Amino acid sequence: MKIEKIQTAKGTLERWHIYPEEFLDESFDPTKPMIVLDPKITFQSHIGFGGAFTEAAAYTFAEMTLDQQNDVIKKYYSEEGLKYTLGRTAIHSSDFALENYTYVKENDKKLATFDLSREDQWVVPMIKKAMTYQSELKLLASPWSPPAWMKTNQDMNHGGSLLPKYRQTWANYFVKYLEHMNHRGIPFWAVTIQNEPQAVQTWDSCIYTAEEERDFLRDYLGPTLHTYDPNLKILGWDHNRDIIIPRAKTLLSDPEAQKHLWGIAHHWYVSEAFENLSVVKSLFPDKHLLFTEGCIEGGPKPHEWHTGERYGRNILGDLNNHVEGWIDWNLILNEEGGPNHVKNYCDSPILYDRQTKDLIINSSYYYIGHFSRYIQENAKRIKTTMNLPKGIYATAYQNPNQELVVIIQNETNDAPKISLVLVPNGKLIQLEPHSIVTLLIKN
Repeated sequence: MKIEKIQTAKGTLERWHIYPEEFLDESFDPTKPMIVLDPKITFQSHIGFGGAFTEAAAYTFAEMTLDQQNDVIKKYYSEEGLKYTLGRTAIHSSDFALENYTYVKENDKKLATFDLSREDQWVVPMIKKAMTYQSELKLLASPWSPPAWMKTNQDMNHGGSLLPKYRQTWANYFVKYLEHMNHRGIPFWAVTIQNEPQAVQTWDSCIYTAEEERDFLRDYLGPTLHTYDPNLKILGWDHNRDIIIPRAKTLLSDPEAQKHLWGIAHHWYVSEAFENLSVVKSLFPDKHLLFTEGCIEGGPKPHEWHTGERYGRNILGDLNNHVEGWIDWNLILNEEGGPNHVKNYCDSPILYDRQTKDLIINSSYYYIGHFSRYIQENAKRIKTTMNLPKGIYATAYQNPNQELVVIIQNETNDAPKISLVLVPNGKLIQLEPHSIVTLLIKN
């Protein structure tokens, strides 16, 4: 069997650097740290990777030249780039918008004034460009807050809750959004019930207790959305891993609510308790797990290496705990890490410097690519038995064409050798300090 190594390493020019093919033989050392592959035992099927078409990303995208726009889309969606197949949008404003906004006028309970034309300025054109490379783009939509007049605090920001009398109106609002996007040639694959329903933020936010989220799903949102589109996927939680277990238990233990729920979505903030995901999967094995948001907080970090390592570590932790797809946050931001209407600036894999007119490609972009470029849709994660030092992580998949994909991340300052074993053969793999490698094994 042939083995090909693709490497990205700190302190080098290697970015997806392809090494010459070698052969799996018996040249491994059983005394070294070891990864043993067992393709006969498989786990979840892979859906894909993607990023978010926020208003901030789309506005920044519109500020660039046409050549730069084409370059960014190619970097994310083409065969030469990250091969993204997933995407996320906000149902009206999020913090990564220019301001709070909705699609209806104040107190329009019948939604007669519903108008999506704001999205035609920036978000829709960016999605359309992505679809030139990925026509089957799987899009997920999430709301950050209902309109202020539907809420207990009469404010889109600072938390508050959905007033019970507007539950059906808010469910109808979801349908209006999906219909209007579909009329623009942009169909949706999935929605989440509420972005971060446990977080009171200075930006667009809305609080649901687990019981409120369950009841809204069961009695209003689920029936309304599935009358509109029986195939639409609905995901709950859409928040951090730390308390995902009790939320999932409340949502999925209700026989009627769980009929409408395809799975549970999560973010990476606060917690890297990846094992919580496996607990949810073991409790509800027929439901699905999807990562829907993560970014480096605190403003842009151009050319930093730890940012890529955080991405790689989180992707590996999620995939090894039954996550089927992975959606990054903003596709692109400016040199401030915005725009953001409350100055909650963050980093993204690609930044656009408005002063120099340059694109900045961050380490996170290359780390994501070690997964998204090589793990194909419908690949199956395979069993790996690992004995690895602290700071080294790995996962393995089998693509539909039977090729094996092994990703190993080394966050240490050391350059250890790892024994990769596919019984009865194997190979001694040299890891560079602060590197990530993708190994392709094929007949």
